[in-house]
Amino acid sequence: MDPGQVAAVAAGTSAFGLDLLHALTATPDGAGRNVVVSPAGLASVLGMLLPGARGATAEELAKALHTGLDPRQYALAVGAPDRGSRAGGDQVVLRRSDDLWTQQGLAVAPEYLDTLAAAFDTGVHPVDFAKDPADACRSINAAVEKATEGRIKELFGPRQITADTRLALTDALYLKAAWASGFKPANTSERPFHRLDGSTPSVSTMSRTGTLRYAEGSGGIVGEPWQAVELPYVGGGLAMDLIVPAQGGYTAFSKGLDQAQLDRILGGLDERSVDLTLPRFHFDTANDLVPALRSLGVKAAFEAPDFTGITGITGITAKEPLGLGAVVQKATVEVNEDGTVAAAGSGAGVAAMAAPAAPESVQLHIDRPFLFLIRDTADGRPLFLGQVTDPQAS
Repeated sequence: MDPGQVAAVAAGTSAFGLDLLHALTATPDGAGRNVVVSPAGLASVLGMLLPGARGATAEELAKALHTGLDPRQYALAVGAPDRGSRAGGDQVVLRRSDDLWTQQGLAVAPEYLDTLAAAFDTGVHPVDFAKDPADACRSINAAVEKATEGRIKELFGPRQITADTRLALTDALYLKAAWASGFKPANTSERPFHRLDGSTPSVSTMSRTGTLRYAEGSGGIVGEPWQAVELPYVGGGLAMDLIVPAQGGYTAFSKGLDQAQLDRILGGLDERSVDLTLPRFHFDTANDLVPALRSLGVKAAFEAPDFTGITGITGITAKEPLGLGAVVQKATVEVNEDGTVAAAGSGAGVAAMAAPAAPESVQLHIDRPFLFLIRDTADGRPLFLGQVTDPQAS
């Protein structure tokens, strides 16, 4: 793969992730809850769909994914990373699996299968959606659960895989990574955390002081003061970035954050001695992503779909045209003194319609809502993105 294309797709996936987070937190209920999504996971699922899309369906998917690449090239670029081992030995585990589940007897275009195999090493599994959708759903969910070490259960609900389903595409992502320099459990204590509603519960909070990549600023695109710090995992290939707006500024900051501002924040990180506190947190998120995708302009795939590239049958007046049905994602993240365990299952159902001396120490005590990003430090691709508004919520 052209490294430039991989980098461009990584940047587009990051922008897509921010769009997705904004869409999911746009409502009063969404703004006040913990959220974790996997931009990389959903981009892979939509990247598997894109080579089979035509016309407005393809154009809208590409726009949402922030890509101008040819669909096959996009698939190859989004599927390229994470196919090999990671530095860090057994202290860093990062696994992905992508699968295509098809109705028994459905003729799938060889060109489409070739693209998925080349880009995602996709396994193809014939099932009988038409006669036994419940059994097909169980098989899909079991495979995702196994691939995520039991962290993601029942990705698809019973009403999301039906007798009309003809294909399902899934991406399973599992991460277990130890901090390059961990938090000592003896330093963990109960500290106040300022929720958005003004309440201040005591939460289990970790503490450490050391040299970390740090940045702070205000103004610019968002206009709100912020602090940011990066916590590397063993091996240096992955890291968690924490972005913490000033007290009272979280809502305005999170709504205004875009890719340009995120790039500015991450690009400004530099080594400092940091007195850091961070709440332990562990929560799950389950999302029906159809409304979010519609809000991002993906409409033809649901309303006037053209996925004729999947079957190779030209024209949308085929006997059984295919359309995008369910699009779902479940994700979980756990952060403690040792490191991070995170997993995500993403799915789409296609149905018949259808080292220098450290400067003076700075202080960052994370006692208020914050954003987090787990990314590949080589290309910037976001594996997980979310907000924490209440560390005690599950």
